[in-house]
Amino acid sequence: MVSTEFPPMPGGVGRYTFNLTKGLKKLGHEVFVMCNDKGNGDFHGLSPDNKENSHILFKTINEINPDIVHIQFEPGLYGLSFDPRNYMNCTTYLDLFYKKNKDVPIVTTFHSGYKLNQWLGVASLVKKEGRIGTLGMPLRLCIRTWKSTLNYIGFMNLLKEKLQISHAGITFSNCMSNILGGGKVIYHGAEPSIFPRPTKEKARSLLSLPQDKKIALAVGYKTAGKGWDILQNMNIPNNWTVVINSSKGHYNKENYDIKLEDNILNKNKSAIIDLQKGFLDDETLSMLFYASDVVLLPYKFISASGVMFDALAHQLPFIASELEFFKEFSNKGLGITTKRKPQKFSNAIKRLEKDYSNYIECINNFKNSLTWESVSKQHESVYYSIIAKEGPRKLEYYSIHSRQN
Repeated sequence: MVSTEFPPMPGGVGRYTFNLTKGLKKLGHEVFVMCNDKGNGDFHGLSPDNKENSHILFKTINEINPDIVHIQFEPGLYGLSFDPRNYMNCTTYLDLFYKKNKDVPIVTTFHSGYKLNQWLGVASLVKKEGRIGTLGMPLRLCIRTWKSTLNYIGFMNLLKEKLQISHAGITFSNCMSNILGGGKVIYHGAEPSIFPRPTKEKARSLLSLPQDKKIALAVGYKTAGKGWDILQNMNIPNNWTVVINSSKGHYNKENYDIKLEDNILNKNKSAIIDLQKGFLDDETLSMLFYASDVVLLPYKFISASGVMFDALAHQLPFIASELEFFKEFSNKGLGITTKRKPQKFSNAIKRLEKDYSNYIECINNFKNSLTWESVSKQHESVYYSIIAKEGPRKLEYYSIHSRQN
């Protein structure tokens, strides 16, 4: 199992890899994890800054001779870069492994993949100052959009190349499979970490949250793409409170903050509570979900949302932006999608409250597909089908001293 992130490092990919590994081991499989030096894996050395990622991975494979190499592919975790001379040339420090490996079947789980309109949404965030400021905002925006479009083509070519080389590709949604042009859908696993389930009152008491109001939860990594800026301007219903808890991933250097003092519509600051607890362990995160009534996902762009899957596992419906990923699950009756505007999200809270029991019923019918046992068995089936197809193989050892690209 290959993932640059792995606990105790904070990060959604690492948390996912840890739980999948644990689930596979429960089924009786021997699983080795290769990760960053700060993760509690079995083998180390991977890093977004390490140009030798491929060679280190080859060395480990030569040592343990696995039946499958399963890569959790979030390009930024393996040194994603774009060539400034050719914007369509997108690379990572795992490309050599994908191209040179001929011996061990590769399974790739894709954690990123966007439609062009989402990708270009980032390009629209152009500052008024800069090296080409004399050209004016419209021209600078055109240049940024042109470069970003070429980058997008390169990024998607990178993903599709990995999918083509892999013996199996795994995605978390039909939306992602459609974007990539293939891949087996296995939902992101999620389940509570606290048993038995505490009452909502107890969960709120332990977290010092109000008992007299319903709670809309916004939780996750502190990035501009999360879209939490609209929370400041929501007209939050009087019987509701928005609770925020943000953190930073190990590699995230983005400096983004939400300023509650800028709240316009809610002069009473108690309408929004910022817990400021940072990255939460699994038990505390579970307790926070149990204390809440709905999760807010006003994202500007998204490939997949571990927070959404975690919420569903805790019987929480969601309110999310009108992005294709979220629509796939709102169409199952698991939540609401709406335009990413403050008043639209405020209205969605009222709509959901009126029909809350029906959302819970749909979630209860769906959430068993998210258990790590179910997810691990689906992965097991993928591995077995590959091994059966490939048959006995003889490992031809790769020379780790080779530096040919």
